[in-house]
Amino acid sequence: MSPTARSFLATMISLTLYGPALVFANTDQDTQPCIDSEARCIPDSEQTQDVNNAPIRVVADRAEAQTNEKAIYSGNVEVTQGHRKMTADTATLRDPERIVTAQGDVVFNDGQMMVTSDYLQANLENEDTTLNNAQYKMLCTPGRGEAKRVFKNGTTFYELEDGTYTTCPDEDKSWRFSASKIEKEDNSLFANLYHPKFEVMNVPIFYLPYLRVPVEDGRLTGFLYPSISWSDRDGIEMETPFYWNIHPQIDATLTPKYMSERGVQLNTNIRYLAPFGSGSLYSEYLPDDQRNPDLDARWGFNWQHDGVQGHWRYEADYSKVSDIAYFQNIDSDVGKREDNTLLQTGEISYRGLDWNSTVRVRDFQALTENTSVYRLMPQVDINYYAPQVANWLDISVPAQFSVFANDDPNKPEATRTHLAPTLTMPFTRPWFNATAEASMLYTHYDQRFDNAMPDAESTATLSKSVERKIPTMRLHSGLVLERNFWAMGGHFSQTLEPQIQYLYIKDVDQGDIYNPVNFSGGGYDTARLQTDYYGLFRGNQFSSIDYINPANQLTYGATTRFYDGGYKERLNLSFGQIYYFDQPSNQDAETFDYSSWALEGEANIDDNFFLRASMQYDSNLSEMQFGNAIAEYRRGQFYAQTSYRYVAQEYIVSTLPNRNISRLTDDGLSQAGVVTGFPLWDGLSFKGQYWRDMTQDIMLENQLSLTYRSDCWVVGLSYNEYLLSRSNINADPVYDNNVTLSFSLLGLGADSGFNFSTDSGNALGYRDPFALKN
Repeated sequence: MSPTARSFLATMISLTLYGPALVFANTDQDTQPCIDSEARCIPDSEQTQDVNNAPIRVVADRAEAQTNEKAIYSGNVEVTQGHRKMTADTATLRDPERIVTAQGDVVFNDGQMMVTSDYLQANLENEDTTLNNAQYKMLCTPGRGEAKRVFKNGTTFYELEDGTYTTCPDEDKSWRFSASKIEKEDNSLFANLYHPKFEVMNVPIFYLPYLRVPVEDGRLTGFLYPSISWSDRDGIEMETPFYWNIHPQIDATLTPKYMSERGVQLNTNIRYLAPFGSGSLYSEYLPDDQRNPDLDARWGFNWQHDGVQGHWRYEADYSKVSDIAYFQNIDSDVGKREDNTLLQTGEISYRGLDWNSTVRVRDFQALTENTSVYRLMPQVDINYYAPQVANWLDISVPAQFSVFANDDPNKPEATRTHLAPTLTMPFTRPWFNATAEASMLYTHYDQRFDNAMPDAESTATLSKSVERKIPTMRLHSGLVLERNFWAMGGHFSQTLEPQIQYLYIKDVDQGDIYNPVNFSGGGYDTARLQTDYYGLFRGNQFSSIDYINPANQLTYGATTRFYDGGYKERLNLSFGQIYYFDQPSNQDAETFDYSSWALEGEANIDDNFFLRASMQYDSNLSEMQFGNAIAEYRRGQFYAQTSYRYVAQEYIVSTLPNRNISRLTDDGLSQAGVVTGFPLWDGLSFKGQYWRDMTQDIMLENQLSLTYRSDCWVVGLSYNEYLLSRSNINADPVYDNNVTLSFSLLGLGADSGFNFSTDSGNALGYRDPFALKN
């Protein structure tokens, strides 16, 4: 529950009631500055330190005292203690009963809350306190209410009669909670509400005989906000989450989900905290899918864990579903999906001062037929570091042992051992850096296979036992030049950051290893990486070590940055290229001495208009291989972003392990879209996005949302139409539609979400790609 809601009971009563008791414990008549009479929030930084022990000051038009009987203050009575303040028409202290009474326009203000009452009585001996006709208002967060009577039994028990609470501003009667009686024990995190009602425009909407709610930083078993939506695929959907506070370190959320076209699904999310970390167990269970009656019960499961304990770290992410069509039929939050597989992994790591090790197992569940992915059973990494063995020398020795398993008889299995001792000589200055690096890459493969087919152009054949030794050398240096200049009526700074790298990797025959260059779909855990500007300076153009690309090349590039007078980066441009001294022996006949140019840049124009673009251009063939661009305009609550991405057909063929891509694309990739959001009027706002595949001339996703937000409630209506995932572009596109209605009361916990659905996974969506140094 939010701090505002908790203040309704605990903060209101405690702050209101201990103030009067302190007022008459001491009367310091020394003059002090008066606290501003207006109700305003006093942040923690402005509050009096140790306010309970601050001097108390009493001011009144008249004061009279009768020894050992009573003291009476009347006429504009004002009591201050630090940042606390109480005013009343009259105040009386009776001895020896030690009873304080304040009457007539009693107001208490401590900078966090202001409370008014007709009558206050407090016993200074047992701290019993009563207020009549109390009204309160939170000053730092939304929240206000009233109570016919407030009673505090010493320091252990609070009771409110006919209490109300709302986060709406004054005179706004949109909604409120009311209860005939509210009770709270002092050390309890919860309050008991008797006969609570929820009212809209003073009209009761629902009633409960009893309700128990958290009023401090605690959790309580009970129902959460329900939601309702509609889609073509599932029909009317209704969800009613139930939160179960099992233990301070364990809780669960059970969500029955009714789908008129499918049946009732139970979603369960269990979270836990333990000495070895935190995690969650999430499951979905649909006992009878009415749209697929031939299938058994459909379910999905995910376990995630992450924890650090001393030098040890534990990580796990295991997911599984009942059938390969599960995600095509059912909206699901289970696991991480990539390349039509579901991740199943776990690892344990140990970190020492100069070494670390990791034991990892990894598997995947295929989500399409004829999909075969390698399992790691297991993989062991051991890395030794010896930085600054001398002032000019660092040593590192990465080592890895991997066992790859696969159920496809046309793919080999293997045990791989890799060792890469490396010497590094770094030299760094503020304006210059240089690195010399040499390593020996040793890899041993023990391959087990029945049959593995190479590419049609390849003459490679697998060997059961392979040793590969590849020496490498890298020389890299960079420079930072800076100048100041005057332009467009202001001061600017420009940097020029050229860098150059020589890379040598010995060209050795790797055709007897199951790699992605010689074998169609090859590579135990290796695929070609996309090349951008920074990728030009990468040592290996592949994600792992099943293929080490040979190199005898010089890479050169530069970045220039422009800063305004406030040192905010306004523009940067980067470009680079590789020159090949020697071409690898396995290249086709048509080779070039130069790689494609890699270019990218960003711009910030007047903090409202932003641009980012990157591309790879092959000057040898005079064609672009891939590119993307994003433009965004922001002003106040308005934003609009449009983006485009393009990948040439030839580039896809050269980078994907499987050369047969006719099912994925027939003319490369060309997609464009727009995302926008802006206020309409009086709390009503609009959000929308539209994405289209230009190559296939089909819509990817279309989403619209209207949201109305008042001071104390918000309602949203959204429509989403998206392309269902498909494995063959030659099939007719199939779309799903859904409509969602959400409602939330502000100030009573997290707002209901009004963000767009990500069910389809096809749209690019809104993202913040800008990385300018501000």
